Amino acid sequence: MPAASIQSHLRQLVPAISVGVLTADMMSLGSELRLLEQSGVKLLHFDVMDGCFCPMLTFGPPFIKGIRTSLLKDVHLMIESPLEKLEAFAAAGADMITVHLEACRHPLRVMQVLGQMTNVNEPGRGILRGLALNPATPVESVEPLLQDLDMVTLLAVNPGWGGQKFAATTPARMEKLLALIRASGRDILVGLDGGITRNNAGNAARMGADIIVAGSAVFDGGNAAGNIREMQALIAAAHKV
Repeated sequence: MPAASIQSHLRQLVPAISVGVLTADMMSLGSELRLLEQSGVKLLHFDVMDGCFCPMLTFGPPFIKGIRTSLLKDVHLMIESPLEKLEAFAAAGADMITVHLEACRHPLRVMQVLGQMTNVNEPGRGILRGLALNPATPVESVEPLLQDLDMVTLLAVNPGWGGQKFAATTPARMEKLLALIRASGRDILVGLDGGITRNNAGNAARMGADIIVAGSAVFDGGNAAGNIREMQALIAAAHKV
């Protein structure tokens, strides 16, 4: 399966931070991206919101395509009925596409279509197939799909609302997810998104997250390089424990 190539590549990098571009300074985006590249970041996270699945409205394929970077493009679709829109995001250069279980009428079909798509950045690498779960969605809901996906991401906040705290139920949900993945016998990456701060980034890795999404924690205070180094050190230390 083509996605195995990019999944194997990511497995060598984890635990890793996927930096949310939405909170960057858009007027200085080029310099912000160069700074991230120099800091050892490998993943750039795009929060695509349609104003329907969640209240915010952000950007679409043209914005993603317009970003020139060596970072892998980690595209998180918080949109209704993503199936017919997958091709546009793949053509925009997505290396990873994550859809929400709650937004899919036919989630298995979405995973199957993603598995057949070509990565325009490197055709032999494939596109990683991701599935995200909102905080109130039972973790067990993902079990029938584990044979057909490459990553499961747990949200620790409700998507699209600002000012939320990291959900207290997240550690227990992570334990359930990891147990399901182990029982499946498949090598599936685990993502954690929402409410990540410089104080809890290490805990996220300790819980078992492979891909840790962080936005404002990176860019707040105008010291993205320092914030990244601090978070990377905390994550690396937690991973060794």
